[in-house]
Amino acid sequence: MKVCIAEKPSVARDIARILGATEAHDGYYEGNGYQVTWTFGHLCELKYPEDYDERWKRWTLGQLPMIPSRFGIRLKSDKGVEHQFSIIRSLMQQADEIINCGDAGQEGELIQRWVMQKAEARCPVKRLWISSLTEEAITEGFANLKEQDNYQSLYEAGLCRAIGDWLLGMNATRLYTLKYGQRERQAQPLSVGRVQTPTLALIVRRQHEIDHFVPEPYWVLTTTYRDTVFTATKGKFADEAEGRAFLEKVTDKEFEVTDVTRKKGTEAPPRLFDLTSLQVECNKKFSFSAERTLQIIQSLYEKKVTTYPRVDTTYLSEDIYAKCGSILNGLTAYKSLLEPLRGRPLKKSKKVFDSSKVTDHHAIIPTGVTSNMLTADEQKVYDRVVRHFIAVFYDDCTFATTTVQGRVEDIGFKVSGKQILTPGWRSVFKREELQDEDDRSREEEKTLPAFEKGEHGPHRPDLAQKWTNPPKPYTEATLLRAMETAGKMVDSEELREVMKENGIGRPSTRAAIIETLFRRRYIVRERKNIVPTATGCELIGIISEDLLKSAELTGIWEKKLREIEARKYDARQFLDELKQMVREIVIAVLSDNTNRRVAYTAAEEEKKAERKKKTAAAGRKTGTSRKKKASKAEEPADGVVGKPCPACGKGVIIKGRTAYGCSEWKQGCTFRLPFDQNPEKTEK
Repeated sequence: MKVCIAEKPSVARDIARILGATEAHDGYYEGNGYQVTWTFGHLCELKYPEDYDERWKRWTLGQLPMIPSRFGIRLKSDKGVEHQFSIIRSLMQQADEIINCGDAGQEGELIQRWVMQKAEARCPVKRLWISSLTEEAITEGFANLKEQDNYQSLYEAGLCRAIGDWLLGMNATRLYTLKYGQRERQAQPLSVGRVQTPTLALIVRRQHEIDHFVPEPYWVLTTTYRDTVFTATKGKFADEAEGRAFLEKVTDKEFEVTDVTRKKGTEAPPRLFDLTSLQVECNKKFSFSAERTLQIIQSLYEKKVTTYPRVDTTYLSEDIYAKCGSILNGLTAYKSLLEPLRGRPLKKSKKVFDSSKVTDHHAIIPTGVTSNMLTADEQKVYDRVVRHFIAVFYDDCTFATTTVQGRVEDIGFKVSGKQILTPGWRSVFKREELQDEDDRSREEEKTLPAFEKGEHGPHRPDLAQKWTNPPKPYTEATLLRAMETAGKMVDSEELREVMKENGIGRPSTRAAIIETLFRRRYIVRERKNIVPTATGCELIGIISEDLLKSAELTGIWEKKLREIEARKYDARQFLDELKQMVREIVIAVLSDNTNRRVAYTAAEEEKKAERKKKTAAAGRKTGTSRKKKASKAEEPADGVVGKPCPACGKGVIIKGRTAYGCSEWKQGCTFRLPFDQNPEKTEK
């Protein structure tokens, strides 16, 4: 009897139907020489510290670091898990052959290997490796089963990741909690992790830059000629007097066009989606969290309409090209977009089809299978995947960039405009879908009047005061990009592809890391922005070891894990390095004699949030109107807020993060009063 083990009951059901195993039993299907069973994700996990050494049950500094001589696995403490495992164990111990049908990725490999180890399976094992759950893909996969040994390095990489997270998470969390946490019995532990802490450090660092940002004025010289605004090539003026000198120089003088150039260019279709880019897209377009997008694309995969989602490449292998025609034909709801592709060979770009850029799985694409059972949110995500797939077969967009240069006296001015000549792939998307508010490099699309070299005439110069802006807080979209590139802000798609090797976390785990930080109250959402809590800031502030909070260093570790998977790096060496790193961190922290403590705990943050909820609920019960609540919230915290500005007299005093200022600060008012200098506050 051949025993197939899938990662979910729904997948097992589909496999069983295709194999002819139609007889349902408790925990498995049987028939046609097959028994098909399933897990519920992780049935097994690494052992707890006390499973290795009873002394490790108590949290004490003297027992650190905890480094087992050999790691082992345990069954999760859950009655449902225990029942299903007993069925799996029984089937496997009687099997002639086991077929591993887990998700075709690092995590899927680890889940099933651990179960087989725990079940003490001794028979030969084959591997089903597929990129979609369509009947065609499953049938083809069973006709071409792989040897389990082919995926040994994938398992070793997953095992190293799990052990690494255990070593650093267990030791660092206990170390920092005991050394720097609150000593109350019910105090929340200070959670430290290999990926979560560098991610939190990115957010804290960005917030520090925002909080300590001091806006500085600058001046920009422009002039309007023939209803077109030209900007001085001199650039920004840091000094107003200098700017005014240039303004006076061009006033009452004629403007002359000195050069008109028109260059044609092309723009390739956007890349196909990997998981991270899909999460970024859905956060921008639909405000979906990374976790929500992962749930949706996983559901679409299980409904057989899209391919395997937990991927980190935007390329397709070259053998997929032959299947693209039939996939497109299956997208009947997009008939109008497919018409321009009829009657000609499908475009085969190296930016799309490149087998050297694909390891285990290709980019996320539709399967060509239709479904009428999609939810509204699923339809939104599915539509993005489909349109990106169709777009790669369209022609490039062609455009013309016109640059007009002019001068007044010896002062140069310039303006540029971009005109779409043939939309190409852009016609696949609606205009609003192409807008990217975070892409500042995207040139404004506008058509300029017809200018001729040598023409001249009157103009209206202007010197505008502007202010420098602080960095923007992270959103989930920008945070995912920062994790992907180890904290470096990279706009270029090609450069991001190169830097993925050094990203922190895997595409499949980044959403969970972000959610963990939310759950532990280290970060909170403010609309779409992500900001750190007091606890998060204090935790990062107290960690001095770069190995724990550096995104770049963590990215190096991630690269080594990928190299283990590719058989370019030794798994034992990786673990030896990690163990040494843990020892060094323990010694460094224990040597700290500053007696510092994290002043706020996550538990306290939760209590505050709970008190706010109770207060709001009490207000509703007593019939407090929303209007009254709003007016109360708007009351100044102290007497100085709302009063006329003593410096300019135009604005009113507002409360900032570190001091009072004027509401007209963008217009140049420099009034500033530190909190500790407010006489009305010190009197109270």
